[in-house]
Amino acid sequence: MHNLVIDIGNTNSKLAVFNQKELVLYQRLESLDHVFLASLIEQYNIKNATVSSVNAATEDLSIFLKKLVNYIPFTTAVTAGIINNYRSLATLGLDRWAKVIAAHKLFNGKNTMMIDAGTCITYDVLNSKSEYFGGSISLGINMRFKALNNYTERLPLINWPNEDVEIPLGNDTTNAIKSGVLNGVLNEVEGFIATESKKNSNLQIIITGGDADFLNKQLKNSIFASQIIQEPYLVLKGLNEVITL
Repeated sequence: MHNLVIDIGNTNSKLAVFNQKELVLYQRLESLDHVFLASLIEQYNIKNATVSSVNAATEDLSIFLKKLVNYIPFTTAVTAGIINNYRSLATLGLDRWAKVIAAHKLFNGKNTMMIDAGTCITYDVLNSKSEYFGGSISLGINMRFKALNNYTERLPLINWPNEDVEIPLGNDTTNAIKSGVLNGVLNEVEGFIATESKKNSNLQIIITGGDADFLNKQLKNSIFASQIIQEPYLVLKGLNEVITL
């Protein structure tokens, strides 16, 4: 039985088709086209679907999907065996909650920290008792570059390709901005990991998101390297778990 899951983010939409727990198709899209979705549903004989969105109403999309498949709404009311202690469930990002569900299924019984390096950088922790108390939301890498340009008179906007591996020395203004932003992010991430590692022993760290490659490469020689797993499909796997509960 095939499932369709869609994650609408701040920048792009991601969709995946699963055959039970096996990922058989992944695509990143700038926009969602109903004709394309209908052909996908027919091609894979999709039975179930769900959607997570952080930035847009999904009423039209859900109405469309309900006509073709068994549409399962995804909300923070879906607990999936997790004790959710977040105090404002109405404002908890569905993508964050999907990641928590995925971590619960993939690493059940472990203290798990999820770091999502996307438009924003989010940090969430699920403890070994399957308890979730929330986390932190910080500025993403490109958001920091834009902020420096926006709130100053003379600093240029840096177009940073996230495939850059090395953090440059600050030997000119462009490189000084890159050095400040990238070293700042790296120190922030390591700081969050260090703080959480003191609280929770045997901490499993999962890195995901559009800038995960950069972080993973920077952290591969850190003292935390053995604890880190890069999982690019964490949100999508969490959504699929909801369908297959």
